[in-house]
Amino acid sequence: MQITASMVKELRERTGSGMMECKKSLQEADGDIDVAIENMRKSGLAKADKKSGRVAAEGRVVIEISDDGKTAAVVEVNCETDFVSGGDDFLSFVTAIAKTALANKPADIAALSEMTLDGSSETIEEVRKTKVSKIGENMQLRRFEILETSAGSFGSYLHGTRMGVLVEMDFGDKSGGNDELIKDVAMHIAASNPMCVSEADVPAETLEKEKDILRAQALESGKPAEIVEKMLTGRIRKYLAEITLLGQSFVKDPDKTVETLLSDAGATVNNFVRYEVGEGIEKKVENFADEVMAQVNG
Repeated sequence: MQITASMVKELRERTGSGMMECKKSLQEADGDIDVAIENMRKSGLAKADKKSGRVAAEGRVVIEISDDGKTAAVVEVNCETDFVSGGDDFLSFVTAIAKTALANKPADIAALSEMTLDGSSETIEEVRKTKVSKIGENMQLRRFEILETSAGSFGSYLHGTRMGVLVEMDFGDKSGGNDELIKDVAMHIAASNPMCVSEADVPAETLEKEKDILRAQALESGKPAEIVEKMLTGRIRKYLAEITLLGQSFVKDPDKTVETLLSDAGATVNNFVRYEVGEGIEKKVENFADEVMAQVNG
């Protein structure tokens, strides 16, 4: 069967693949576009699997809050380059994943991946693999978190595309809350990166490890044991102030702590989530000139 330009054009529009790949697939399918699409998807899934080992440290963080303000989801999806992460198609994909998570409250990444993507008839994993084939980059749904509240309010802050903060705040008897305060606290969390809300939330193992380090440093001073313990107490107090939200100096007014800021407003922070794209991922650093030469030598 003769493969016409219009057939190739239609297949390209439906798959996003290259012209030559579309023409070859149509020839192999004897001009049947649906068969060609099925074969290309099979091929595409294989390509996606091959790319799964490549480092994906770029990406986006997206936050979605339910219409009633009682449930919120924050999602991070990674890709390999900021060129892809900055595109509208990638943003739409991540946003749809966040909406899916918000609506279904899955238990983990595996469960979320098998759910039908919001606005699609395919699962998130099926759409992900298709996109990997189309763009030629590894793409991974890295993590998500769902927060629910009965009496509190949610607020969020996105710093560009790479960082997102979700805050759950309780205003007690004050109805309506304070959107400006929630955003200010979310911006503070983005800038100061606290480990947790209060001293009570610091993991015991983390605190004991820090005490051991600080005690060893204090002992090196050669001072008596009772003095060392006093030094340790002061240093632990300073450490806790640095890593807890309530203990930190508020970025907009360093003369007051976040705890004082919240107390003055009659508010409390129940929980927060801070995602920064790629944190904890070891990104491969390559020499551009060497990369070009490698391609030339090919």
